[in-house]
Amino acid sequence: MVPFRPSRRSLLAAASLLPVSLGGGSAIAAESDFNGFLAGVRRDAMAQGIRPATIDVALRYIQFLPRVIELDRKQPERKLTFSEYLAKTVTPQRLDDARRQAAENWPLLQRVQQRFGVQPRFVVALWCVESDFGRIMGNYSVPAALATLAYEGRRGPMFRAELISALKILDQGHIRADNMVGSWAGAMGQCQFMPTTFLSYAVDFDGDGRRDIWNDRQDVLGSIANYVSRLGWRGNEGWGREVVVPPNIDSRYAGLDSGRRSVREWSQFGIRPASGAAFSGREPDASLVLPDGAGGTGLLVYDNFRAIMKWNKSTYFAAAVGYIADSIDRA
Repeated sequence: MVPFRPSRRSLLAAASLLPVSLGGGSAIAAESDFNGFLAGVRRDAMAQGIRPATIDVALRYIQFLPRVIELDRKQPERKLTFSEYLAKTVTPQRLDDARRQAAENWPLLQRVQQRFGVQPRFVVALWCVESDFGRIMGNYSVPAALATLAYEGRRGPMFRAELISALKILDQGHIRADNMVGSWAGAMGQCQFMPTTFLSYAVDFDGDGRRDIWNDRQDVLGSIANYVSRLGWRGNEGWGREVVVPPNIDSRYAGLDSGRRSVREWSQFGIRPASGAAFSGREPDASLVLPDGAGGTGLLVYDNFRAIMKWNKSTYFAAAVGYIADSIDRA
């Protein structure tokens, strides 16, 4: 099968976004080069044992997507503050939905916990932040988005590896090519797993022979728990808590790289729980995180916070998961 040929209109729209090496932005050169790139992907995929028929079907859904390059290169005008991020992510509606989802899926969540050792409230919180319980999964063709990003070249090797992994997922029969949709960057399903993450951590929790993180709730929740468990989760601990931090505290004490201290030590620095309650003294050793720097919100966080940050390297993301999980715990 001849690789999918992008329309002339798409290529012309993309010309200004393609690398200079495309011969001055020529649409004909762009078409030729993209087809040449896909031919190389086909060879690589076959060398890794992916069936030609799978590749042929996938190529039908691959075209260059100028919008993906635009989104990849677009820089936000300004970064949200921690409070702005929480207001956007940890909304009253989401908290209500999280408590409802926990209640409705409780038997399943208990089975997931028994197998992977992750508390239900954290599985639900990750599900919430990643896809709003499957409501926001993206509508881009994952093979097309990954091919576009791999061809564009800024992070070409990484996205080429993700594209080959996506073809492996198709070849294993977990999803059809026309249903493999996700974000513009290739994150897929209700867990928003990249293809390489899927191959390593997605599970067939219901035993039907497929790992379906798009439509199968058992596979979704099981895969979330398996992934975070493999990242070093401690099933008998929480994530941390918000604290009041004295304005004169030495900034050298803050940060995940600054070591862990007991809550007794942190208390001696004048740090106390924002809730007004005292530390119990049974808390794990913790690190101080200041998401917006000195003078902003303070968090004392445990090793589970670090596990969440291996999932997504953002203190904002990890804290949002913790806040939502806490709201479920209090329900």
